[in-house]
Parts: sequence; C-alpha cells; structure tokens
Amino acid sequence: MIQFHRKSAQRGQGMTEYIIIVALIAIAAIGVYSYFGQTIKGQTAGMAAEMAGKSASTGQGVAAGAATKAETSAAKTSNLGTYGNEQK
Repeated sequence: MIQFHRKSAQRGQGMTEYIIIVALIAIAAIGVYSYFGQTIKGQTAGMAAEMAGKSASTGQGVAAGAATKAETSAAKTSNLGTYGNEQK
C-alpha cells in the first residue's frame, strides 16, 4: 500500500511540473504576441484571409504600417533627457 501511494504521488508531481512548464510557455507566447502587437496581428489576419480563400492585402498593409511605425519609434533617442518631450 505504501509503495502504491508513493508511485501515485510521483505521477502527480510530474503532471504538476508539466502544467507549470505549459503555463510558462503560454505566458511567454502571450507576451511576445502583445509585444509585437499590430505587426503579428496583421500577419495573422492575412494568413487567416488567405486560408479562407480571400485577399490578404488588408492584413499585410496593417502589418507593414505597424512595422514601419515600430522602426520609426525604435530609431528615436529615448532617455531621461528626452522624457518630457515624449509626453507632449
């Protein structure tokens, strides 16, 4: 009886570890998706439209516009000296 209980506890521990790993991967995926935001959303919309047999030009346009905006934002100098200027 005691051996059976230990084996069951080990199986439960393995499942708990697996659930934690899956949850961390899901959280990371959500973070990446929200970090890249509009670009990924536009590309996803374009893929969905293509799979449905429709034109993906709208989704691709949104993705390209968001990527251009991200490049412009990344090129700006951003530090504590420019903090007040960015808030206006």
